Amino acid sequence: MNAPTVLVTGATGTVGSTLVPALQARGATVRAMIRNSHRSISDVENVVADLRDPDSITAALEGVDAVFLNSPSEEDAAELQIRFADLAVKAGVNRLVLLSQYAARTDSPVRFLRWHAEVEKHVQQLGLDYTVLRPNLYLQSLLGFAPTIAQGWFGAPIGEAAVSAIDTRDIADSAAAVLTGEGHTGQTYTLTGPRAVTHEEIAQALAAATGREIAFQDVPAEQFTAALSGMVPPWQLAGLVEDYAHYAKGEAAEVHTSVADLTGRPARDVADFARDHAALFGQA
Repeated sequence: MNAPTVLVTGATGTVGSTLVPALQARGATVRAMIRNSHRSISDVENVVADLRDPDSITAALEGVDAVFLNSPSEEDAAELQIRFADLAVKAGVNRLVLLSQYAARTDSPVRFLRWHAEVEKHVQQLGLDYTVLRPNLYLQSLLGFAPTIAQGWFGAPIGEAAVSAIDTRDIADSAAAVLTGEGHTGQTYTLTGPRAVTHEEIAQALAAATGREIAFQDVPAEQFTAALSGMVPPWQLAGLVEDYAHYAKGEAAEVHTSVADLTGRPARDVADFARDHAALFGQA
C-alpha cells in the first residue's frame, strides 16, 4: 500500500499517540480521531468523532484507506467496535487493523478477552482486509502505580507468575508496519515483550533505573479491589481483577516474535521501559 490515509481511533490514547508518529515515519497520511477538539494533535488532520455517534464516524471514514480500531474503555466496547467496523465496510475502507488482547477467546472467564474475541469474530466475517493484533499486558500500565512506586513499592494480585508484558511503543510500531505494509491480510499477531517477567523482576528493573529501592508486594484481590475502588468503574475493576487472575495462573507467559518479525528489531525489554520512564517513577 503506497502512502495510505489512515484513520487512527483513540489517537490521544496510550497506543494511538505513539502510533501517529510511527505512521508518519512510514510515509502515511494520518487522520487522528479525537473526541475533544481541545486535544487536537499537531501536524496531522484531526477529526472530532465519537464511537457513539454513527454520523460522526461516517464523516471521519470518508476517503480513508485504512483504519486502526482501538477499544474504548467502555462496558459496551464490543458493541461500539462492531458498529464501527460495519460503518468502515459501508464507507469502502480497504484495510482494518484491530487492537485486541492476548489470549482473546469467546469462552474465556475474563470478560475483556470474551469481548475482544467477539469483535474479532465479527471482523473476520466482513470480507475486508483485516489484521488482528493481540498485545499482552502493557508495561505502561505501571504508570498507574506511579504514586506508590514513588513511595518505594507497588502491589498486585499476581504472585510469582511471569507475564510477557509489552511496551506500547512496540504495539504502535507493529501496527504501523501492518497498516502500511503488505502480506498481513487475515493474520493474527500476538505481541509480547522479549521475555516473560515477574512483578518482582519489574520492581528490580525500576529500582535499577531510578536508583531507589522499589519493592513489589503480592496483595490479595480483595485488597487490590479496595485500593482501586472509586478510581475506576466497578465493571472495569472487576474485569481488571479477572485479568490478574489470568496472569497469576501463568497463562500469559508465552513469548512471541511478532514485534521483531513486523518491525525488524527486537521488542523493548522491561529494562528499556524502566530507563525511559524513570523520571515518572521518582528518579533519585
